[in-house]
Parts: sequence; C-alpha cells; structure tokens
Amino acid sequence: MTDIQSSLSEACKKLTEVSDSAELDAEVLLCHILNKPRSHLRAWPEKQLQAEQLEQFFQLIRQRRQGTPIAYLTGNREFWSRDFKVTPAVLIPRPDTELIIELSLDLLHSISNPRIIDLGTGSGIIAITLAAERADLDVIATDFSLDALAIAKQNALNHQIQNIEFIHSCWFNDVPPAKFDLVISNPPYIAANDPHLSEGDVRFEPSSALIAEDQGLKDIRTITENARRYLNKNASLLIEHGYDQPTEVQAIFKAFNYINIKTHQDLSANPRVTTAQWNAE
Repeated sequence: MTDIQSSLSEACKKLTEVSDSAELDAEVLLCHILNKPRSHLRAWPEKQLQAEQLEQFFQLIRQRRQGTPIAYLTGNREFWSRDFKVTPAVLIPRPDTELIIELSLDLLHSISNPRIIDLGTGSGIIAITLAAERADLDVIATDFSLDALAIAKQNALNHQIQNIEFIHSCWFNDVPPAKFDLVISNPPYIAANDPHLSEGDVRFEPSSALIAEDQGLKDIRTITENARRYLNKNASLLIEHGYDQPTEVQAIFKAFNYINIKTHQDLSANPRVTTAQWNAE
C-alpha cells in the first residue's frame, strides 16, 4: 500500500508531459476512485490506499496519459452548477455553452408558460438546465442518436425534471407540427478539415456531434431554414457556432428573412452564439 500524497505525486509525474493540469487531473481521478471530495485529499494525505484502489487509480492515469478526457473517465461533468452524466456518446459540456442558458432565460423572461425545443440535445444539459430554471417551461429535446437520448433521459431523471419530452429525430424531421417561443441548437459546426479535430478532448468525442459539411455550416443552414415553420411570430432562434463563423451565420439568418440578428460573445470574448427573431407574415 501507499498513501494519498505519494500516489498523487507519482501520478502528477506521469501526467505532466500530457496535461497542462496534471495535479488537478490526478486529484479529480483519485477523488472519483475514493468517492470523496478534494478536501479529503488535503485533510488525509497520509491515508493508506488499498491495493484495489491503487490499481484502479493508475489504470485511469494510464488512460489519461493516452488523452482520454477526464469527463469520460469519471463519467460526469458540471454544467450550470449541476452534475451531468456523460459518456463517449455525447459531447463534453463546456463553460462557453452556459451563454446559451443566459441568453435563453433572457429571451423568455417576459413569456408565460413558454414552449421551447432543443435540437441535438446530446447529454441534455441545455434542455434540462432551462427546465430546472423555469418550471413553467414546456420543453422538447431531440437527438438522432439513441445513445445520446438515453444519457439525456437519465440526466433528466437524476435531476427530477419532468417537463421535458424527448424525441428521436434528426433536427425537425420527426417533430410533430407545433409552434415554439424559442428554438435552440448547439449543432455540429466544425469543418471536416479543421486541424483542431486532432487535438485535445475532441479526438475522443463523437464526430457526428462535431463535424458538419459545407465548412461546418450545413446543419446550421438546415436548422435555420426549417425553424421558420415552428416559430411563433417574433419568437427567437438561437444557435451556437464557431468563433470564426459569425459573419457566415448572420448571412444565413438574413437569407431566410430573420430579423434582429445579433451575435453574442462567450467567456473568452469570442463570438459564440447568434440569435434572431422570426417575423412571420
């Protein structure tokens, strides 16, 4: 056996070459094995680890050295102060996507009992967070991946959210006729030849949730075109996109006759989300 401090020190050495946050990675993984908070590591550095715990810990360290994201190793990631289950079937929640929550709540603040749809829900973080923040919301969440929908449903159950209907659909294809006050999507928007696809966590994430044809714009164009049939008059469309795509996304919105088009910056001051209104005839 060996103690917590020695195990963390050895793990950090193994991760230094492959991670910019080696100490944090090691601590998170050991906490996962021990089912304890990080404060436990500080309070009990001399605590001896069992052989089985050590084996499990360093197995995770080996996987992390190969690049496997922390979220896939622990099976969870925090978003909007809530814990969500994640697997390689879904994208890993990122802080920048919290901008969608802020904008959505603002767009809906004056609407009573609003109805919204989250297209390509993945792990369900957007739909579930909004449903939790606004109990009067009527939410539909779609995904073409049955594996992703299973994760989203489990997350909704874990957070005791009941005002969501999950639909197996590629964008609007299998969504029954309806009108919404807000259409939301964080669709695939990375071009197939983007060099970032061979770097970091995205190497392990589902390519179908990352890559879109037409230099990353095909799905955005499809959603923008079809959302018009589902939006109430003056209702909003909200789409996350790449930091280098705001001009193209605004042009797509304009081509389909949306109004009040605005692009919003994320935590890093990069253009990340574009919103617009549908002014139906």
